[in-house]
Amino acid sequence: MSATRRVHTYPFEGEVHGLELHPKFEELRENEPLARVRLPYGGEGWMVTRYDDVRTANSDPRFSRTQIGEDTPRTTPLARRGDTILSLDPPEHTRLRRLLSKAFTARRMGAMQSWLEELFAGLLDDVERSGPPADVVRDLAEPFTIAVICRLLGVPYEDRSTFQHWSEVIMSTTAYSKEEAMAADAAIRAYLADLVAARRTARHDDLLSVLVAARDNDDRLSEDELITFGVTLLVAGHETSAHQLANMLYVLLTHEDQLSLLRKEPELLPRAVEELLRFVPLGNGVGNARIATEDVELSGGTVRAGEGVVAAAVNANRDPRIFTDPDRLDVTREKNPHLAFGHGAHYCLGAQLARMELRVAIGAVLERFPQLRLAVPADQVEWKTGGLFRGPLRLPIAW
Repeated sequence: MSATRRVHTYPFEGEVHGLELHPKFEELRENEPLARVRLPYGGEGWMVTRYDDVRTANSDPRFSRTQIGEDTPRTTPLARRGDTILSLDPPEHTRLRRLLSKAFTARRMGAMQSWLEELFAGLLDDVERSGPPADVVRDLAEPFTIAVICRLLGVPYEDRSTFQHWSEVIMSTTAYSKEEAMAADAAIRAYLADLVAARRTARHDDLLSVLVAARDNDDRLSEDELITFGVTLLVAGHETSAHQLANMLYVLLTHEDQLSLLRKEPELLPRAVEELLRFVPLGNGVGNARIATEDVELSGGTVRAGEGVVAAAVNANRDPRIFTDPDRLDVTREKNPHLAFGHGAHYCLGAQLARMELRVAIGAVLERFPQLRLAVPADQVEWKTGGLFRGPLRLPIAW
């Protein structure tokens, strides 16, 4: 089949600004829902763009994460490690996920609510004291989300600039070379190994201590799995939330009708966060590849056993088959089964915490600054390039 198909090169030709979706995604969703693509690394595979197909690729056990390798299509120079929770299928994935779920219990998350509110209020105090303009990225989003993952995992906050740099390199697509990414990966793994060693002499009430106990006392974790767990949580835990908070505030500040509605009816905040999760594209367009273990029928054709599939969740969240008027931001939207946190066995474990962070931060900044606005024209906001995540380099605000 693939020999008769046109092969699309991804990233697609032509620039898009800020948080815009490339029009090619919609074109493929409507006309070629199973598209043959060539990614920057690892060769060719398939891309699915419709909601139902993205859900299937994310959750159907016939699509495996364990069979990935150097030749698997991907957007980053480094292939994903085989011992990360993101690269495993049940039952191994289930074993690791059960361990990790101890960090995200309802009790632990409930206990963090007041601390999150106090933490963000302190950041707003600093911003208000300094006066406008302030930078959402530097003054609010990054310090807030980094402090949260440092507390949860047990990483010294004063090391933030160091591991932020490593994270940026590891998550790059074109901004850094493969050699630089390998060096950053080695450095952050050595850093986590030192923290693990410290936990063996003095335990703390944090996730690293939970993982060390699982390794040393219960033998449910290898040493490499332990280190990889820490790296995955540290990188993903602050990168995604920081970018999304800045992105969401940008979107609200450039959709005055929806912002006005949310200000008038603050009880809409939980619904607004879900709509922003649906509407705002966090990543560069596609997720990690899965490998078909047998032939699978999807919209537009068949994926053969051994072929790789990447799923465009950002486009599935705009599928008119599921969402009414999908390209319009609507903070009153009730039915909202978005795929921002994935679907199936690999549904994001930190989804509850991420939602809490976003509700706390967005609610607090709008309450503190009723006249919040961008301090520069929207078309002058600078955006990050060359990485897996979208987000502004700086987001100047005034009030």
